[in-house]
Amino acid sequence: MYDHVGLTVSELERSRAFYAAALAPLGISELVRHGGHIGFGREHPQFWIGEGAAVQPSPRTHVAFSAVTRLEVDAFHRAALEAGGVDHGAPGPRPQYHPGYYGAFVLDPDGHNIEAVCHRPG
Repeated sequence: MYDHVGLTVSELERSRAFYAAALAPLGISELVRHGGHIGFGREHPQFWIGEGAAVQPSPRTHVAFSAVTRLEVDAFHRAALEAGGVDHGAPGPRPQYHPGYYGAFVLDPDGHNIEAVCHRPG
């Protein structure tokens, strides 16, 4: 379990708009701005983005957000694509991970692999 996660992004406002749209279906919103960083969460900021210099080659980071329902996973995927994300795995079951795993993957504007996942059966 994590307390918070932070990603370095190349354009803060572009990424803010992407995450605000993509995470809204999961009940996650922008909660605070502090020192050039933006914190998103449900009750307190747990996901942070901050602008920084790109490192080449940049390792791809994977962050998975929990969803309560499969419909939230579907809505996350749609919202992320509409906000400029790139499809990296359409919503659907992933039995290779475990029975009941339902997830969707998108690449954010910096190429980070962002997922929404529901572990409840359909």
